[in-house]
Amino acid sequence: MKPRAITGFGVASSLGIGREEFLAAFRSGASAPSADGRIETFDAAGYPGARVAEVRGFDATRYLGDKGLRSLDRLAKLLVVSARLALHDAGLKQDGAWVTAPPGGRARPGPDGVGLVCSNAYGSLEAITELDRVALLEDARYINPSRFPLTVSNSAAGYVSIWEDLRAVNVCVSDGNCGALDAVACADVLLGQGRAEALLVGGAEAMSEALFLAFHRLGAAGSRVPGPGIQATEGPCIGEGAALVALERLGSARARSAAVLAEVVGYGTSFAPPEREGSLVHATPSALEEAIAAALSDARLAPSDVDLVVSGVSGLRVFDEAELIAIERQVGRETPVVAPKLALGETLGAGGAMAMLAAIAHLQSPPQAGSDTAAAPLERGRGHVVRGTLRADAKVRIALVTALGYYGNASALVMRAASR
Repeated sequence: MKPRAITGFGVASSLGIGREEFLAAFRSGASAPSADGRIETFDAAGYPGARVAEVRGFDATRYLGDKGLRSLDRLAKLLVVSARLALHDAGLKQDGAWVTAPPGGRARPGPDGVGLVCSNAYGSLEAITELDRVALLEDARYINPSRFPLTVSNSAAGYVSIWEDLRAVNVCVSDGNCGALDAVACADVLLGQGRAEALLVGGAEAMSEALFLAFHRLGAAGSRVPGPGIQATEGPCIGEGAALVALERLGSARARSAAVLAEVVGYGTSFAPPEREGSLVHATPSALEEAIAAALSDARLAPSDVDLVVSGVSGLRVFDEAELIAIERQVGRETPVVAPKLALGETLGAGGAMAMLAAIAHLQSPPQAGSDTAAAPLERGRGHVVRGTLRADAKVRIALVTALGYYGNASALVMRAASR
């Protein structure tokens, strides 16, 4: 992978909407208000003690206006808002219009040169559930035809191109909680092929009763599960949100004098089959080990070069243990490991993109002091450190972002502080 520049980002998360709000909340050690018993996205009366990390008070009209939103579901609204914020944050748009080159200046990416590569794990379960409920409990004749397009997995991504006038390539990646990191690899290829001058890259997931219920019935939401090195936590908290970074060729970003927030310099992925043929969901450290090794090799870096690991640890004990084992085997036990999902919730298809934003937060400023033991609780706050020590005066130059999938897949990304 050639170094790719991140020139801006847009985010709608449980910690806030927009770059400044997100970074301020994350750096302060804040966490999503997931345990106060109040849920906005569905009726949780039948789920005592339910915990979800929502984008509370989300009002798309604040960012998109009040016209044309009727055909968009929550997933599409979250993604379109994030895209609009990313385009403005990267300087590609200003006041809703594309920024043009000054007379005699270098051409800037316009609508024909900007596209989208987006990850989503479960699509619009809100719309799918609504249509199924009408068909089963009433009659298929009463299905709202305007809702049917939302059931297509890349519907939200398509709406982004329509709303923001993106005319270059539009790609939707589906690889569970590894998808957003895989979207970066896909974007790297597309940029290298000249399919776009800039790409919005990341992921999105929307909360719904169907999504919560699926994890709840699997025992993967809201349980208390202690384990080796992971003490008495509340278990994983399912979350929602959308995050997109503006990714460009490094030379192009510099040519248009764009502010580079960070650089992506390496990627790796791997898969390991289950031990038993009938198994589907399984945690495999070896897959992540191979992904990390490939990402470091791609970046031409040694394990000792890694200053920080931004992990996918979420409170799901078996997978957290496997991920920490793989990280330790590849970069050692002393390298500090943080877990942004403890603040943001498990945002699935958006998880890798949220982790990239967390990496940017650490790459741009000295990290907060964190835990001083390897067996620290997966607690809220304190920098969300789950292994090692983050000194307040330490400078993070290389961040490794990891994601361990539920089906034997794993991905890793190497990011570095922007070169001057």
